[in-house]
Amino acid sequence: MGIGGWELHDEEFEWFYGGWAGRTPSDAASFFEGYPGLWWIAGGYAIEALTGPLRQHDDCDPAVLGGEFELLRAHARGRMQLWSCSSGMMRPVFESLPAGDERLQLSASGQVWARRSAGDPWEFDILISPGTPETWVYKRDPALTMPMADALVEVDGIRYLRAEIQLLHKALRVRPKDQADFDACLPLLAEPRRRWLADALVQTLGAEHRWVSLLNQ
Repeated sequence: MGIGGWELHDEEFEWFYGGWAGRTPSDAASFFEGYPGLWWIAGGYAIEALTGPLRQHDDCDPAVLGGEFELLRAHARGRMQLWSCSSGMMRPVFESLPAGDERLQLSASGQVWARRSAGDPWEFDILISPGTPETWVYKRDPALTMPMADALVEVDGIRYLRAEIQLLHKALRVRPKDQADFDACLPLLAEPRRRWLADALVQTLGAEHRWVSLLNQ
């Protein structure tokens, strides 16, 4: 598990930050029931929306839009604590902060962790995404966009980020599990989606990225 650019062993992570509750996309759907904004599942579970189950998961990564962060804060009020994880720092997102407060802007630019109380494990690692309900925008290159309707896929009533987009997020720093996810997805990606990922990798990380040649075979 990583935070602030540091990779920590599970024991180190739990010593500093506490453990995770092991939630699933179905648990996220229960939490987001009645949420008026757009949300979807990213991370490893987004890969498995294409491949089927591959491995255990440390956490569950729902995603929401940064422009709808106030909706998330209102939805969580009285139910979950939200902690901002931005620029290597963790800060509580207090319910009393007024809209427009700089600390809310920081929260809406990265990710927030959610838990019921200080004595409870973390429930969700909620990713804060740029873009709008109509348009997906890549957080590392805002020139890379896609209609949101094409960026998400629905499986059993839950929206997931398309696997090729999740692989793009994983491509910056390829860990063993990221390579395993790529290997599992490669034979299942339709040709237009393989081509999109190859082009996106060239645009954002360069043609020498190890996955480009595999996608173009």
